[in-house]
Amino acid sequence: MHTPSGTSLPVVPAALAPVLPSRYGLDQEPAPGAGIRVTADTLPGLESVSPADENSVWLHDALLGPHSADIVRYLSLARSTGGPVLDLGSGAGRLAVPFARHGFAVEAVDRDASALERLEGWARRIGPQVAGLVVTHRAELTGLRLEGSYRLALLAGAMVTAVPPASRPGLLREVAAHLETGGALALDYTAHQLPGLIAEPRRTWAFQVPRFDGIDEWVVARQVFDLPSMSERITYYAARTGKLSTERVVLTTDKWIVDPERLTAELQSAGLHIEGRRRHRIDERTESVLLVCRTDD
Repeated sequence: MHTPSGTSLPVVPAALAPVLPSRYGLDQEPAPGAGIRVTADTLPGLESVSPADENSVWLHDALLGPHSADIVRYLSLARSTGGPVLDLGSGAGRLAVPFARHGFAVEAVDRDASALERLEGWARRIGPQVAGLVVTHRAELTGLRLEGSYRLALLAGAMVTAVPPASRPGLLREVAAHLETGGALALDYTAHQLPGLIAEPRRTWAFQVPRFDGIDEWVVARQVFDLPSMSERITYYAARTGKLSTERVVLTTDKWIVDPERLTAELQSAGLHIEGRRRHRIDERTESVLLVCRTDD
């Protein structure tokens, strides 16, 4: 489905063709108007944490697909630790609601009020037993202050990459201080090989979003790495074509590039040690890393 940077993009019918990144230049976003709607900074961490709006649900599902197996892995970990579970950057409940369905008490933390409303609505639709196990808390992860204690804390969906490096040690200390004895913090992130980033700091790929509602949606995605600031931005240029019109939407994700050695040092400073490390190779220069960390006491 994806076309790596450096290869030709698939031939897209003119009526469905997305607005290509080169049309806007390297450092600017298109202005709203002429059928273009810009939604900035709505997709922190893993792009699929929460859809920007109901029209982005299909794109959300397409981005989520390759990562959905993490639900099973995190549920398996929860069975070994027990609850309560702290889901940091919960979005619309991708993990929190399945956890509650399996009987775990969950506190879901997110900065997006509308995402938390969708989470609560989903839990209520399943039933009062599930809804009663979920508590939501609207807050930024930066400067987070917790009141409860937990057996398992999750920074899933690469949410750690949405936390500024300067704020990450404080967040890890806060989480560690509220883990019960024997509790665990689990987090995942995308690890990039530095030589690969230097050689190719800009990458582009294209894909068609699977939809079954009569709308054709094509996306061109542009990923730009900035090594001096250790940050990256992914911009999705989507064209959604129906019978009468085409809507062009621009969505962006801003992240921080994780330095594994620095992250390990920050975990140790917070009183956590890495008990398990799982790697999954994405391509020759990128892999997904899952860490399970335990309290030192």
